[in-house]
Amino acid sequence: MAHGDREYQSRENRARVRELLMREWDPIGVSGIPQAADEYDNYIDEVYMMLLERRASCEAIAAHLFDIATNYMGISAHAELAERSARAASALVALRPEFEIH
Repeated sequence: MAHGDREYQSRENRARVRELLMREWDPIGVSGIPQAADEYDNYIDEVYMMLLERRASCEAIAAHLFDIATNYMGISAHAELAERSARAASALVALRPEFEIH
């Protein structure tokens, strides 16, 4: 795959991670607000690297998302947040094979 194609695919993959974080994780509940579409963009690159470069487990990604929400966003730790983090991590790991074929 040419360098330009890889860059394009990386952008596309990151866009899918962005959409997934907004849909499945969304710890502050802004998924229905168009102006907040970029709310979680600061976390996409790290999650993407965990997923592809480090081949992190579902549990490691869920823990990372939970840590972001509780330690960086200041959200109280609760069961629903843990479930959202786990659900998002599972969906991300399910995308890994698709991302790897490009």
